[in-house]
Amino acid sequence: MRQPHLRLDKLLTELLEQVGADRGAEGHVLRLLEAVLAVGSELDLKQVLRSLVEAAAVLADAEYAALGVIGPDGKRLSAFYTVGIEERTTAGLGPFPEGRGLLGELIRCPEPVRIAHLSEHPSSYGFPPGHPPMNSFLGVPIRVRDRVFGNLYLTEKRGGREFDEADESMISALAVAAGVAVDNARQYEEARLRERWLLANAEIGHSLMSDTDRAGALGLIAERAREISGSALAAVAVPLEAEHALSVEIALGVDAEAHRGLVLPLEGTLTGLAYVAGAPVVSDDVADDVRIDPEPPRFGGLGPAVAAPIGTASTEIRGVVLVARDAGEPVFLPKETEMLQSFAAQAAIAMELADRRRDAQQFALLEDRDRIARDLHDVAIQRLFATGMTLQSAGRFIDHPEASERVRRAVDDLDETIKIIRSTIFGLRSHAGPTGDGLRTRVARVVNAATPALGFTPSVRMEGLIDTDVPPAVADHVVAVLTEALTNVARHARANRAQVTLTTDGHEVCAEVSDNGRGVAPGGRRSGLLNLAERARNLGGRLDVTSSDGGTTLRWRVPLATPQEKAD
Repeated sequence: MRQPHLRLDKLLTELLEQVGADRGAEGHVLRLLEAVLAVGSELDLKQVLRSLVEAAAVLADAEYAALGVIGPDGKRLSAFYTVGIEERTTAGLGPFPEGRGLLGELIRCPEPVRIAHLSEHPSSYGFPPGHPPMNSFLGVPIRVRDRVFGNLYLTEKRGGREFDEADESMISALAVAAGVAVDNARQYEEARLRERWLLANAEIGHSLMSDTDRAGALGLIAERAREISGSALAAVAVPLEAEHALSVEIALGVDAEAHRGLVLPLEGTLTGLAYVAGAPVVSDDVADDVRIDPEPPRFGGLGPAVAAPIGTASTEIRGVVLVARDAGEPVFLPKETEMLQSFAAQAAIAMELADRRRDAQQFALLEDRDRIARDLHDVAIQRLFATGMTLQSAGRFIDHPEASERVRRAVDDLDETIKIIRSTIFGLRSHAGPTGDGLRTRVARVVNAATPALGFTPSVRMEGLIDTDVPPAVADHVVAVLTEALTNVARHARANRAQVTLTTDGHEVCAEVSDNGRGVAPGGRRSGLLNLAERARNLGGRLDVTSSDGGTTLRWRVPLATPQEKAD
């Protein structure tokens, strides 16, 4: 911090020395001091940069001014702030400059540049159609802690004049002061961001300890990640058991419906790479990233993105949170990615503690059940059995037929009661939960098995409480239907794209397979489709098939309760 102050003092001293020779320079010095104070009084980084551009334009009497922020790669501009060009004109010029031509020269060689005519410079790249004419130019780098943060660009000094040494000295002094202001604003912004992430972690931990279910916790993670990172979209994917895939359980923001329920392979996807590596994966433009499967389309209008594992490589990774900003927004800086990763890791710890807490509660419940079962077996049954034996013995001494019959029935009732209690004991001691894979995992397995025959990987979407609401008997039919449908696509469709969708609303389940193949041939074999239709009818549902030259869509829909169950 000492060197920028010395540099600023030196520049101000040089300017003050000029005042003695030229009393007109006194006004420039005062304007410079006002500009330094204006820039240094802000703590919001974006406002600091806007104030800096405005102050530079006024200070150098330039018609147009801009500030380009250099991106993390040190080669391109990641943000661009302008003064003097109307918003309508700016919108018509397309994306902001990335740092080619003369702007790129300043990035490569961060030294002040003063030019009388832009078009005469060998690095001049030209302007897009509709851009205002610009001749005179002054460019000055902005350094923050001995690293170049960005560049100030000034063009068209008013009155048709050229920028002179005094302009260069004043803008250089302003740039040094701006470096200090930018550094302060960035530190303040980082402190505020860390505080917000810490508060979000505390909120998630409190929520989990208050018996919030996993879906609620994942939703809170996505909501806070989107809000704090300034993203347009946030999605959370969790691993499918026994399968090398992730299922997007939560999606919030732009085109959330296009993400929710998708099943993503671990290989070749941004989310999968973050899960496998146990580390964040960053994309400068998620809409044009080879690591993103274009099918189904779901990232239109989005740009910078980062996927961070919920956990670390040394611990259990419980999923991945992905956030994406609008196209044209600044890329995620390393500090922002680090904070998101820290947040996700802390959320994983909170989820782990909550699971341990629930396991402890479940263990205590099971122990209590064991104790009750022992008491029932060792005390209640023995007493009932002894009472029954006593009544049975006493019945031999009763001469009255009706009284003897009542005692016999009482003994039978005691025997039945003992059976009921034993059944209850067995239920209390049956700790095993449901066995076998859930329907989500079985569907992912079917799709993976069909992939070699298809020659491509179908996209998969699953929505609703599929593992919970779909009964095992219906789930078996769903698996058989999807297997048959994908086999038909592989054998007959000649498709290069297919989508599998499985949804349930708690009342019925719908399995849909669509492809872009040649459709069902008229008069062709339909035995497979007839079998699927028969399955649907037996369960009180139906099969719909629509086919054309553009592909086929098979929709198999059945209620979750069978007709017999409804009648009962």
